[in-house]
Amino acid sequence: MIIDAHCHLTQINGSAQSAADELLYYADKHAISKCIVCLGDKLKPQPMAKDLREDNDYILSALEHRPDRLIGFAYASPNHPEASLAELDRCIANGPMRGIKLWICQHADHPGNRPIVERCIELGVPILQHTWIKATGNQEGESTPYHLVSLAQRYPRAQFLMAHSGGEWLQGLRIIKHTPNIFADLCGGAPEQGQTELAVKLLGAKRVVFGSDAGGRSFASQLAKVFGADICEEDRGLILAENITRMIGL
Repeated sequence: MIIDAHCHLTQINGSAQSAADELLYYADKHAISKCIVCLGDKLKPQPMAKDLREDNDYILSALEHRPDRLIGFAYASPNHPEASLAELDRCIANGPMRGIKLWICQHADHPGNRPIVERCIELGVPILQHTWIKATGNQEGESTPYHLVSLAQRYPRAQFLMAHSGGEWLQGLRIIKHTPNIFADLCGGAPEQGQTELAVKLLGAKRVVFGSDAGGRSFASQLAKVFGADICEEDRGLILAENITRMIGL
């Protein structure tokens, strides 16, 4: 089984239903069983409270259309902690979603994230946090792995997925090495040789999760990071499905 832990419907035109069908059309070509989707139909890096609800509604529509293949993560924002908590109750506690997505409106260790993380601990769901280290400098509010480590160390009972392995994965993977409640998401970026091998070496295979970042990246290029890696088949199985299955209680 292959479960893609990081997908979007934002670069696919049309309704939530047609976007879901198109994503899964290509997932089928790569034997991907299920996809985790988040962030609505358009990327909103500085969402208003109403945007969180609208984007989560879009994902809920996709889940209702393809409940057999899609899993949702709710969009939350430290700029709107009360609205985010309401969305966690609506979409997770009383809905089908199984995690949350934090993007770039504030750094991961912003105080507004604290009640959100505490609620995720209560619900037993993971937090997918965008991270990147950019040679040209990050966007304002865009987290590096250091920001995520700061948050994760405050909440050792929470489970975090560090999106993109920090972007510059040679640094990102080393930064989270000693923070055991952070898992590395392999998605995004070019399929460079050595990323998956280094993640397994530094973190152990149980802390590494496959994701593609589709539709911003192709399934094939991201799967190549795992199938082309010099790792054992047991570790490959953990990365492709078993770890994320455990995290989301699938």
